[in-house]
Formats: sequence, structure tokens, C-alpha cells
Amino acid sequence: METLLREAKEKYNEIPASLKEQIVLEHTPLIRYIVNRIAVRLPSHIDLDDLHNTGVIGLMDAIEKYDPDKNCKFKTYAEFRIKGAILDQLRSLDWVPRSVRQKSRKLEKAYGEVEQRLGRSASEDEVADSLGLQIEKFHELLNQVRGISLVNLEEIRGTNSDGDRAGTYADIIEDVHSENPFASLKVQESKEVIADTIGQLPEKERLVISLYYYEDLNMKEIGNILGITESRVCQIHTKSVLRLRSKLKGHVDRA
Repeated sequence: METLLREAKEKYNEIPASLKEQIVLEHTPLIRYIVNRIAVRLPSHIDLDDLHNTGVIGLMDAIEKYDPDKNCKFKTYAEFRIKGAILDQLRSLDWVPRSVRQKSRKLEKAYGEVEQRLGRSASEDEVADSLGLQIEKFHELLNQVRGISLVNLEEIRGTNSDGDRAGTYADIIEDVHSENPFASLKVQESKEVIADTIGQLPEKERLVISLYYYEDLNMKEIGNILGITESRVCQIHTKSVLRLRSKLKGHVDRA
């Protein structure tokens, strides 16, 4: 694919329509896979066909902007652009009700405060107690916010001295067309924060994260492996994501 794109740009200085159509057809399974992976964390009312169409737009953008001279496979670049287009579309829809976002932020704050006070990962009982909730009510709250497992970069980028959002996250992320050692360092630091946070998770939460994100298993399959219900796996996954979001937000606020 990289060779075809290079030859097309050298010969025509653009990508012919026939080659674009061929690339879209060949990468349709990739778009479908990405949409299905994201869809398991979304409410049922989200139209997957719309997400698929957005993924196609992301792929077309990748075709136009791909530079064969860069040391990157087209499939890797295309996957990045497809995911980015779909996530941008979801953020623009604001598909999560404000009340649910408020509950999610409340849980993130509780996890952050309790774990900072204890100096270790907090148990369900400890976080529930800090919120003044019975464990059953705490589980209900987890179930209500489990759809928010996509990190909204606009929520974690921090505020200025007046408490207002300082521009957009796009203002401070790395320009992929330029060398930026500072941005690379920040990315590495973020990776280290995530790795450290995952390493400090309770064993069952680490296992769920590993099976879900690295072994590519769904919630039902993980439940069968661990001998617990799919609903319980969702709760464990949600807790892990809340811990990660809290750590990432704290990392950005300190930066």
C-alpha cells in the first residue's frame, strides 16, 4: 500500500479516485472493527452507521495526508486517523447527559482524594464510605457512569488562574509535522503515569484491563474467564477507568 501511494503521488501528484476507492474497500473491515470496539462503551441510541461513515471520512483524510517518506505504515496511520475522526464526532455529539458527567467527575474526585489520603489504591468500601453511600448504591452509581470510558481531553487539560478553560487541547498537543522534544517528553510522562497507575491497581482490575485492552476480549468473555458476571466486569472496568482518569487529570493539572 505504501508503494502504491508513493507511486501515485510521484506520477499524478495526487491520489487517483480509483486508488482511493480500492483503499476504502480494503480497509472497510478495519473501520468496522474500530467502530465495534468503540461501540461497546457507548449508549445504545448511538447510530453505528453514522460512526462508520465518519470512519470512512477519517480514512479519506488519511489517504490525502499520508506521507510515504515517513517511517510509518499506512495501516497504522489510517487507524489513528479513523479513531480520531470517530472520537471527535462523539465529542461533538455530547452523547453523555450532563448529570452522568457530573456523577463521573464526583467519582473521579472521590477516588483521587481517598487514594491520595491513603497513599494506595482505594477499595470500593473506602470510596463508598467517603461518598456516604452503601455499597449497593455505590455499585448503582458505577453502572450509571460506565458509558463514560472515553477520556475527554477537553475535560482534563486544566484551567487557568481564573478557573477558566485555557484555549482548547488542540492548542497544546504536538504538531505531527514538527519535532517537539518537550511534547515528546510529556507523552512519555503520560505513558509512565498510566503504566504506574495500572501497576498499582488491585489484581482483578489489572487483569480486566489487560484482558480487555491487550487481549481484545469483550466483557462477557472476561466474565467467563474470571467466573463473575458481565455486569461485575463492567463495574471493575469502570472503576479502573475512573482511577486512570483521576491520575491523568492530576498529572495535567500539575504540569
